Amino acid sequence: MCLAIPGRIVSVDASDPVAPIAQVDFEGQLKTVSLLYVPEVAVDDYVIVQSGFAIRRVDKAEALEALTLARETTIDGARRTATMLGSPMAGEGT
Repeated sequence: MCLAIPGRIVSVDASDPVAPIAQVDFEGQLKTVSLLYVPEVAVDDYVIVQSGFAIRRVDKAEALEALTLARETTIDGARRTATMLGSPMAGEGT
């Protein structure tokens, strides 16, 4: 199963009109992706990326909602795992 996390475009290089690329920020990790399928996107747009290709533009509200849900799910899962292992998460009281 694949979980698609939106990323925010921070720069676009369209110097090659056949193969435009962008730097996309995924929660602090920058990745270079192809804009072949969504050449109309611009800086500050959010995109879904699959196998190095931006495949869909998503609006900001949808992207931020997905990112919030992903963060909450990850934090909740880490807490459950820590509880099962009998140790508190880093930064939490004992």
